[in-house]
Amino acid sequence: MAASVPPDALGRRILCGTEYATVRYVGTVPPTAGIWLGVEWDDPQRGKHNGTHEGTQYFKCRHPKGGSFIRPNKANFGVDFLTAVKDRYGLNDEDNAHPGKESTLFFGRTVEFVGMDSIIEQQSRLNQLVDISVRECAVSHAGQKEEIGRTCANIRRIDLSKNLISSWETVTDIASQVQNLEMLNISENKMKFPATSISVSSAFLKLRILALNQTEITWTEVLLCAPGWPALEELYITSNNITVLERPENVLQTLKLLDLSDNPLLDGNQLHQIAHLPSLEQLMLRNTGISSIHFPDAGVGCKTEMFPSLKHLEIKDNKISQWSSINELDKLPSLRSLQCRNNPLMHTEKNQETLRQLIIAKIGQLEVSRAGRSLAERKGAELDYRKIFGRDWIAAGGHWNPEKNKPSEEFLAAHPRYPSLCLQYGAPEEGELKGQQPLTLKNQLLTLTIKCPDKPEQKPLEKKLPDSMTIQRVKGLLFRLLKIPGSELKLSYESSKLEGKEVELDNDLKPLQFYSIENGDSVLVRW
Repeated sequence: MAASVPPDALGRRILCGTEYATVRYVGTVPPTAGIWLGVEWDDPQRGKHNGTHEGTQYFKCRHPKGGSFIRPNKANFGVDFLTAVKDRYGLNDEDNAHPGKESTLFFGRTVEFVGMDSIIEQQSRLNQLVDISVRECAVSHAGQKEEIGRTCANIRRIDLSKNLISSWETVTDIASQVQNLEMLNISENKMKFPATSISVSSAFLKLRILALNQTEITWTEVLLCAPGWPALEELYITSNNITVLERPENVLQTLKLLDLSDNPLLDGNQLHQIAHLPSLEQLMLRNTGISSIHFPDAGVGCKTEMFPSLKHLEIKDNKISQWSSINELDKLPSLRSLQCRNNPLMHTEKNQETLRQLIIAKIGQLEVSRAGRSLAERKGAELDYRKIFGRDWIAAGGHWNPEKNKPSEEFLAAHPRYPSLCLQYGAPEEGELKGQQPLTLKNQLLTLTIKCPDKPEQKPLEKKLPDSMTIQRVKGLLFRLLKIPGSELKLSYESSKLEGKEVELDNDLKPLQFYSIENGDSVLVRW
C-alpha cells in the first residue's frame, strides 16, 4: 500500500468515489497494520471524527466530524492536464469518443466544445482546440514539462473548475505552457495560495478573465498574486469567506469587473478599500451582508471621487434598509444601472413600481430602459417625487420664493436631489400642493375620464371625484356605474401631462391624492 502513496500526498486533494477531500495525515494508525490516509472531507457529514483515534490526535479538522481514515487504494490522486483533455475529448480511446458538440457554462457564457466527430476530421486534433473544458476531470498536476505547449498550442480559454488542484503553483505550471491564455476558470478547487510576495510569472500576461470562486482565497492572497495579472479585466471571487479588503497598490488597475458576491463583508465601509480602482465599471456585491453604503468624501448634492468609472452595481440580497444608502449612490458620477432586489428597503412599499420610481428619482444618472419611454418615465418619476414630498419640503422651510427658500439640513439629507429637481422643473407652489389653507369641496374635486381599454364598446365617461376618495370606494362606484358583474377590478391611471405613462392604483386603502392624480387624468378600468 505504501507504494501507491505519492511522495507529496500530504495536503493533496483527492477523490474517494464521488466525494472530495484533502489529505491531512499519512502514516500508521496503531494497532492496525499498514499505511492510512487521514482525510478531511469537503462534506463534513461524510466524516466520523476530528482526526483523533483512541485518544491520539493524528490531524485536525475544522468540523468536529469532518475527518476519516481511508486506505490509499481508495484515494484517487488525479491525472495530469493532457490526460484529462484527451479523455474528455475522446482522443485516448475512440471507443469512448464524444460525438458532435457539447455545451458547458463558462464564466456565465455557454461555450461549445468540439467533440470527437469534428476533431477526428482535423489533421492536428489537439492543436485545433481553442476552448477546453476539463471540469470535474480529476486534474491534479500539469504533467511533463512543456508537453501542453507542444500539444495544444492554440488554447485560449480553459475551464479547470472542480478538479484536484492543490496549489496555485500547479495553476502556474499549466498556464505557463499556454502562450495566449485569455480566460481561466479554476473555481471549486480548494488550494493553497502564496502567503508572501512571489516572483512575477509570465504565465498570465494575456489573461483577461479569471474565476476563483470557492477556492478559499483571501483578499490578501489576491493582491499577492495580482502583479502577475497585468491585463486582467474580469475577476470572480465569490463564496470565499472574504471579510476584509485591502487597498490595491499598483495592481488590478485594468480591472473592469469584480464579483465579490457571497462573501460576508458585512461592513459597507470595506468598499472604500477598492473604491479607487480606476477602470472598475461593474461591481457585484450580492449577498455580502452589507447594511449601508456611504461615501464620506462628498457632501449632500456632490459627487464622490470614489469608483470614478463604476457604471453597473449589484447589491441584491443584502440588508440595506434605509433610503440614505440609495441617496449615497447618487454621488457616484458614472452609475448607470442598479440591481437592489431583496433588501429590507424593498419591502417598505407594497407597490414595487412605486419603489422603482423613487429610486429613479433619487439617482439622477440611472438609465431607464422601458421600450423607448426612458425620458418620459424619468420625467414622470421626478415630477411625482417633487410633488409627493412637496409638503415635507414646505414644512422644512422650503418656499417657491428663492429668497425665502431655506429647507432644513435634515430635509436635504433625506432628499438631496430635491433642490436640483426644483431648479429643473420649478419649485412646487403651495397651491399646487394643496397647502395648509382650508379647501372647499369644489376645489378638492378631480375631473377624471373613466376608460375601459379592454372594452372598446364602452364609451369613456367623465366623473368628478373627491381626491380624498379611497381606491376601494372608487371601485364600488365603478361597479355600479359600469354595471360590472362580481369580478375583481384592476385600476390604473394615465397622466394628462405624460402620455403613455400608466401607474397602477394597487392599494385599496389609499386615497386618489396619494397617487398624485390631477384634473384631466384618465382612470383605466380592467376586469
